[in-house]
Amino acid sequence: MIQWQKSSFSSGSDGSNCVELAATDTTLLLRESDDPTRILAPTRTGLAALLRQIRAAERP
Repeated sequence: MIQWQKSSFSSGSDGSNCVELAATDTTLLLRESDDPTRILAPTRTGLAALLRQIRAAERP
């Protein structure tokens, strides 16, 4: 059974519209709460690169 974890930023009025992450021994999985049937399986390297880009874009 896959254990999905919601982003720590999913609270407040937009709580139903968030990103969820799950990990198996070999795969990372991403989905959006409002469309849980659409699942992405990025590589660990690809997800790390995406997160670096998001963090860099948030900086002033």
